[in-house]
Amino acid sequence: MTLSSEPGPAGPAQLGRVPESAMQALLMSRYQFRDYLRSQRFLLMLSIVGIIAAILSAVVLHYRPSGLIDSSTSFYGNLWVEGAGVLIVFAGIIFGGDAIAGEFQNKTGYFLMGLPIKRWSVYAGKYLAAFLASLLTILVYFVYLVLFAAYFMGARAISGPLFESLGLAVLYLSALLGFVFLFSSLFKSSLYAVLVVAVLFLFGFSIIQALVVGLVHIEPWFLLSYASNLTNSVMAYPFVGVPPHMVTDPITGNTSYNPSYAEGIAIIVGYFLWTTIGGLLLFEREEFT
Repeated sequence: MTLSSEPGPAGPAQLGRVPESAMQALLMSRYQFRDYLRSQRFLLMLSIVGIIAAILSAVVLHYRPSGLIDSSTSFYGNLWVEGAGVLIVFAGIIFGGDAIAGEFQNKTGYFLMGLPIKRWSVYAGKYLAAFLASLLTILVYFVYLVLFAAYFMGARAISGPLFESLGLAVLYLSALLGFVFLFSSLFKSSLYAVLVVAVLFLFGFSIIQALVVGLVHIEPWFLLSYASNLTNSVMAYPFVGVPPHMVTDPITGNTSYNPSYAEGIAIIVGYFLWTTIGGLLLFEREEFT
């Protein structure tokens, strides 16, 4: 009896047919996402969200700052932007730091690459799973903040700028994961990949940006932190508006820069594209030796 590799008259593929590359990526993401949900790292991220929520709740309920709880713009401009920025960095490190490097370190790539599956399908599937797991934790924090704001402001807690900022947060998450996967593809050790990414996003980019602005005196448009640092992120623009592009301190003479709305989005999209493509090319060329 011969097994056909063509679809039958009823439409579904017959036994023995290898799924298309896109379907391979979706299947990979499905099982990887399920593993994330059952892993300790997902519980760790939920614990981080819970700790941040508990601290915010205790402080705000105790002091009840009038300027914060009376305005959804001020409430989300402070609590959402900074909290989401921190969570995105931690989620990217926890879910994506060893996504590719772990295949080399744990030697699982030997078995995976022996299957009739393309490398880009593996890369895309793992990226999508890490993105969904990270997004889920961000949405948990988002829902918490909306409910917390509703406690003080009622229906005024729901606003258009909030969902606009959520969209920017999702865009930033995609770019950060692209960068994380690039370094995860660069190293064959999960520890090195996680450490480098953690240092860059927690300290490195901010230091480099300060040096570029303070010493070279140019706009740091080539750094992801320029559009998404915790002190001045484009995620805050829907609430506070777009600040002046260039600000000079009249006393010290120091100049600081702020990206425009379009420039900030362009920087994030650009990082997503070049890091994702670069990481995929590295993964395609790496040998499992």
